[in-house]
Amino acid sequence: MRQFTYTITCPEGLHGRPAAQLVELAGGLDSVVTIQKGERAVAATRLMALMTLGVSRGDRVTVTLEGGDEEAALRTVEQFFQEYL
Repeated sequence: MRQFTYTITCPEGLHGRPAAQLVELAGGLDSVVTIQKGERAVAATRLMALMTLGVSRGDRVTVTLEGGDEEAALRTVEQFFQEYL
């Protein structure tokens, strides 16, 4: 299991377009990707679940990856967060 914590810098937070892109990205990985805000954690492959987290600018989320490609997946997902969120 690998994880990282990230503070959202995008003014719109985790809104429609990057959420959909994250779902697509996570769906293409061998690892299971989970996004946690506070006490709630959801699979990154579920768009509506991501949207209901209500992630806004300044919120801290924890991203957890578990599976066969954890190292590569971690770098990929972390880069996505840095570029889009």
